[in-house]
Amino acid sequence: MTEKLKIKAKDHLDSSEGKRHFNQKHFTESAPRYDIATRGLSFGQDAYWKKRLIQGLPELNSPYCVDIACGTGDVTFLLADKYPGGSIRGVDLTQEMIDISNERNQNKLVSFSCQDMSQLDVPDHSIDILTGSYAIRNAPDLDECLSEFHRAMKPGGHLAFLDFCKPSSKFAQSCQFWTLKLWGSFWGLLLHGNPEVHGYISASIKNYPANKELEQKFSDHHFEVVKSQRFFFGMTTIHFLKSLHTN
Repeated sequence: MTEKLKIKAKDHLDSSEGKRHFNQKHFTESAPRYDIATRGLSFGQDAYWKKRLIQGLPELNSPYCVDIACGTGDVTFLLADKYPGGSIRGVDLTQEMIDISNERNQNKLVSFSCQDMSQLDVPDHSIDILTGSYAIRNAPDLDECLSEFHRAMKPGGHLAFLDFCKPSSKFAQSCQFWTLKLWGSFWGLLLHGNPEVHGYISASIKNYPANKELEQKFSDHHFEVVKSQRFFFGMTTIHFLKSLHTN
């Protein structure tokens, strides 16, 4: 049994080190029931969104793929199905998630390791495909992570991120915040007896860029937004990006 999450998201998400600390504690506790939570929180749509993420990636023969914040490996294994000749790696901040992924793994082309997404253990310009589901919103420092992704990506490499989509208007942001606060807290109480476990999602969006600002950040870090797909009344979005050459 893991220790109950005693820290509150709102007290830690305003700094990169605080956010990293909270993520470590949160995902350690949520790992055993993480799959149930993602299905419940998404009204059963989570698996469909992840399949759409994979379907939107290009056809390649033997790509090197990295799935950041891989959790229990859903997207990592879908990458292996799409690219049977590739090398597929899932990385996550918490060992508990990696342990579950390894237990599920029956593919010798897939490997998992415990890593911070802002410090990937890969050579420069080596990754063909980089994916993340509910990942970049949890980045301790989004600019730092995007810079790291660009370092690691091959020029012309492809990225795809599934995450919540923050609307531009203050009223819509408020509606989204309280919807996620109440719904996440319900699942936290149901699965862990602790509303903070999944109620944190609303707090994590508070400092997350709205969609237009996020796309500008992608551009600032030399990623072209190739296309985006919205789901669930615009609550979630998949961004498909391409890594650009830089001088």
